[in-house]
Amino acid sequence: MSGMWNQTKAVDYAQKHQVGGFGKGQCAEHVRQAIQAGGITLNRTHYAKDYGNSLQSAGFQSVQGTPVKGDVAVIQPAPGHPDGHMAIFDGTHWVSDFIQQHGMYPGPSYRNAKPSYVIYRHY
Repeated sequence: MSGMWNQTKAVDYAQKHQVGGFGKGQCAEHVRQAIQAGGITLNRTHYAKDYGNSLQSAGFQSVQGTPVKGDVAVIQPAPGHPDGHMAIFDGTHWVSDFIQQHGMYPGPSYRNAKPSYVIYRHY
């Protein structure tokens, strides 16, 4: 289900509703709600790692290169994190259920394992 995409509203929501410090295991729900605040309703999936098809159905396309505000990363599992991860880029940081200070990978397990990921942008 696609609607009018407003990445500024999505990013504002993500920043204002993050839990601070480190995640609480609710990245997919948080990012989905941010995207909805930006005008697009995604089909829900149980795991963050599975949101790619839902994003594509809503008009997002996979991209490579430098992320821009409103891009969404879907990251596959890392050791100890079988659900994968999802985050939205605010123009400076990746935001999931917290502002990620160390890049797109949310924690040491991800940074060490470097699992595959796809970055999606709405056109």
